[in-house]
Amino acid sequence: MKKFKKKLIGLFYHVIERPILTAFVVLILTAILVISLSLKYYLQDFEGFWSNVLVEAHGMLFDIAIIGILLFWLNENGEIRHQVRAYHNEIDDFRTWHSEEAAFRIVGNIRRLNRHDITEINLANCHLQQTNMSYLNLAGANLNSAIVTNCSLVEVNLENSRMNQTNLENSNLNSANLKGAYANGANFQDAYLIKAQFENAYLIKANFKNAFLMESNLTGSFLMGADFDQTSFYKADLRGAKGLTAEQLCKAKTLYLAELDPELRAEVVKLAPQLIEG
Repeated sequence: MKKFKKKLIGLFYHVIERPILTAFVVLILTAILVISLSLKYYLQDFEGFWSNVLVEAHGMLFDIAIIGILLFWLNENGEIRHQVRAYHNEIDDFRTWHSEEAAFRIVGNIRRLNRHDITEINLANCHLQQTNMSYLNLAGANLNSAIVTNCSLVEVNLENSRMNQTNLENSNLNSANLKGAYANGANFQDAYLIKAQFENAYLIKANFKNAFLMESNLTGSFLMGADFDQTSFYKADLRGAKGLTAEQLCKAKTLYLAELDPELRAEVVKLAPQLIEG
């Protein structure tokens, strides 16, 4: 008796651990029950019973279509939310880790989040040095105090992102979009910023020492206290920049063909005409 009971319990667990087998067993048992209870209707009034079955079958098809689509949509969205949460969690796990593996794992998760059209990613205090982040979309992201040195960020979208105290030294941000970005105190020393868009960006006390800002757009940006020592401004647009002084620009390497507000241009011509003349 004990052996039979043990086999029965084992068979029960064998069935419930296999979803398809469980569904098949339930189907067989349910079919036997329903057919046995309906047998007299088959024998007495088969045509009337069959018409009712067909009516119910049409209703069942409609239910399967609606419920099936709904369940599929819910499952897909639930899976996507689960994946997105996992990507964010992995970024959190590697935050502040100063290692090559951590940097590449974080960038990989950024790419996966971008595939789901997610750009507002928290990358504060992340170490991302020597990674390839070109063409990524980080609009509205938080990169405060992140280490992004020696990176490739060609055409990266950093519009309206937070980059306060971010270190981008010796990185390539050619054609990058930093419109409206908050990059106060950011370090762009030795960075390549050719054709970069800084329109209306906050660059207060940012470090642009020896940076390459050729053909870049800094119109309407906030440049109070920014360091432009040996910065190249060839064909750069600095019109309407707030807080920008002639003293700051006189430290630059060149301002040849740069566009300046008339008053500021006149001051620079007085102090360092060679910068304007090339």
